[in-house]
Amino acid sequence: MRITVLAGGIGGARFLRGLKALLASEHSGSSITVIGNTGDDIWVHGLRVCPDLDTVMYTLGGGISDERGWGREGETFTVKDELASYGVEPGWFGLGDKDIATHLVRTQSLAAGYTLTDVTTALCDHWQPGVRLLPMSDDRAETHVIVERPDDGSAPDGTPLRSAIHFQEWWIRYRAALPTHGFTVIGIDTARPGPDVIKAISTADVVLLPPSNPVVSIGTILQVPGIAAAVRATHAPVVGVSPIVGGAPVRGMADACLAAIGVETSAFAVAEHYGARSSGGLIDAWLVDSSDADCVEDVNRLGIDCRAVPAMMTDVDATARLAAECLAAAETWRARP
Repeated sequence: MRITVLAGGIGGARFLRGLKALLASEHSGSSITVIGNTGDDIWVHGLRVCPDLDTVMYTLGGGISDERGWGREGETFTVKDELASYGVEPGWFGLGDKDIATHLVRTQSLAAGYTLTDVTTALCDHWQPGVRLLPMSDDRAETHVIVERPDDGSAPDGTPLRSAIHFQEWWIRYRAALPTHGFTVIGIDTARPGPDVIKAISTADVVLLPPSNPVVSIGTILQVPGIAAAVRATHAPVVGVSPIVGGAPVRGMADACLAAIGVETSAFAVAEHYGARSSGGLIDAWLVDSSDADCVEDVNRLGIDCRAVPAMMTDVDATARLAAECLAAAETWRARP
């Protein structure tokens, strides 16, 4: 079985860990290709940082800090502290000492002319995540957020002025708390899907959208020209898992992202946002947590096969059971009349 997963950072990585465990025990010989979000990428202190790619790689390669969900286990921050002593900005984005090694390798390789896909493959040769990890694009496609900041001032009529800041600054420095008026992905119009990205979708037996952020993780991947069309056109079932449980994100600030684009923070609203493939949308089946069972019939009316299951990824075994529910939903779709 060939499974292709569109994934962001922590939620996607933890889902993948359970999916890997399931396949190892029940579906030997299956393969996983992960199309990773690079919209969160940022240059810090001259280094190219790819947070979502690295979170997947570290999580599946056994090097992640489980407590934080990002960065390396046993990390130290000597370089960060030294940079702070010099007053070097950005002080709000801290790189760990071990993590810096990854970014140095990536940056030097990019400077030597290798593509991001090439470099990611080389890094994965070291980490052995057990999946094929593909950046969504080798081109710049960098998420910025349209916000109002207190120091931006006002127009003559008193209207607050707006500015665009990098997604990481909005997320980390401001904790997504600024008045927000949408997202723009710099370079997205001319970005091309990475090598084999479209093939991974079109030749998959199952396409999965894990509980990653539907706006700035999976949503950004789908904005790369050609990727959403490939998802709509694939012969494989497309199954999504709600990142919203009981009206709130399980982790992170997906609610702030959804609010910024005018989507309610609910399992139903995110399903509606993706839309049914039968009506030109993106998904065939949608898994919600058991606590959101009351929305199942409403999602079904959208033309999406919805089922309520235990969806909290509390440990690897629970996540493997969730992954099994995804594959079961795919089989149900495939067996439809």
